Amino acid sequence: MRFDFLTLLGLIVGVTAILMGQYLEGGKLSTLVNGPAALIVIGGTFGAVMLQSPGSIFLRAIKMLWWIFSPPKFENEEVIQKIISWSNIARREGLLGLENLEDAETDPFSKKGLQLLIDGSEPEAIRKIMEVDIHTREHYDIQAARIYESMGGYSPTIGIIGAVLGLIQVMGNLTDPSKLGSGIAVAFVATIYGVALANLVLLPIANKLKSIVHTSSHFNEMIVEGLVSIAEGENPRNIETKLLGFLN
Repeated sequence: MRFDFLTLLGLIVGVTAILMGQYLEGGKLSTLVNGPAALIVIGGTFGAVMLQSPGSIFLRAIKMLWWIFSPPKFENEEVIQKIISWSNIARREGLLGLENLEDAETDPFSKKGLQLLIDGSEPEAIRKIMEVDIHTREHYDIQAARIYESMGGYSPTIGIIGAVLGLIQVMGNLTDPSKLGSGIAVAFVATIYGVALANLVLLPIANKLKSIVHTSSHFNEMIVEGLVSIAEGENPRNIETKLLGFLN
């Protein structure tokens, strides 16, 4: 795992730009801090998403959140070399010569493909079985990533609800000027929180997670192509040339 500094930098730049803009326009940064508005937007957004989401998908989304800072590392070149070594062993000793490598394989996806290869499965059967795994995992993880996309859709609307609640408070206290300020603050700050949370945090998170999921599927497709090529008895050099094409 590696730390993605671009995510942290983007978050800092986005938030700092808004705060600096507020400061340069003569506003006080303290006016953007409002507990009730934050409670309305954050609580309402999470509540709406929890209502619409299956529990397993919601929990998967929470687990995937760390990916935006530390995405899975895909060792493309190392995996290609591993597949080439498998190909050389299969060429010299036959597919059964790969049995000794099965227990040492740590990646569950690669291990499953290796088992199919050792069992003598047909190339097309290997491809179909492994592609089912790829598509199922991709579908599940994309659903989880869309949790944040949904949050990004709800939070501006919840912010408007907060604004309306603030205005209701204002209208109910027109005869008491001392209470007008807090109501107006909640009204406008809730809207800012909703829009900023969606566009600076939630929607970018969703898009980044979806990008990582697609990269993972592409990586696994490369593994499948290598396994199928070994099953078809292709020359190791040709397999390497074919797999290097995935790196582009």
